[in-house]
Amino acid sequence: MNLLISKLHLVVKWLQNLDLSFYPKNVRRDFSNGYLVAEIFSHYYPVSFPLHSYDKGTSLSAKQRNWSQIGRFLQKQSLHLMKEAIDGTIHCKSGAAEVLVQEIYTILTNRSISDVQNRESDFTDQQYQELLPALARSTASKAIKNNLAITEIMAKPDICTNQKKAEVILRRHLEHKAEERVLNPGRFKVKPNRSQLSANNLAPPSQGDECFDSPSSGGTTSKLSSSSTVTGATVSFKEIKVHQPVKHSPVN
Repeated sequence: MNLLISKLHLVVKWLQNLDLSFYPKNVRRDFSNGYLVAEIFSHYYPVSFPLHSYDKGTSLSAKQRNWSQIGRFLQKQSLHLMKEAIDGTIHCKSGAAEVLVQEIYTILTNRSISDVQNRESDFTDQQYQELLPALARSTASKAIKNNLAITEIMAKPDICTNQKKAEVILRRHLEHKAEERVLNPGRFKVKPNRSQLSANNLAPPSQGDECFDSPSSGGTTSKLSSSSTVTGATVSFKEIKVHQPVKHSPVN
């Protein structure tokens, strides 16, 4: 862990020594349009990265133009950046810009950082959510809003594609909620279901079914004892006494 922190400090020092036009204070926002990335590469490839051809704007069209130029340069130089990290940086996804900067550092300095290989490529806010208290965590709709950026929808306005992305986010959110309910049932006030209540409160069923009449009792006594399962619930039958009215024969 300490080794990783020291390596990350090297990345920060490296950025500071590049004498950029401005130092990124908000990494997620400042790297999204690609201008700073072009400026970093221009220190190593000044001819291939004329900065006057890059836009400092923050609109989606400006971002796409800048990253398109960067992509063409990388292809010519046979250099590779993780596509998920680029897309996540464009759309300001959590952790994407940090991974991208570490990748660029590795490419330009030939010094590897193991954290790049270990980071997940979905770039969600799950790690941030886990740091929050339970009541402050996102609802299902908020999770979709946090992890599906409006620029991401604008870049690919296909309904089916965005619906699938939303479904993946929702499924992941529900899975985490289910895990939390299992680990902390008291916090969610989880109540036992019908099966559990039946098993705890009802008497155990007797073996087999019995039907008999007892003429000595002056009536009919039916005793049924059975065990039946309906959707996981146990049903028991109790004894019921039925008294038949006495019929008198008519007097002639």
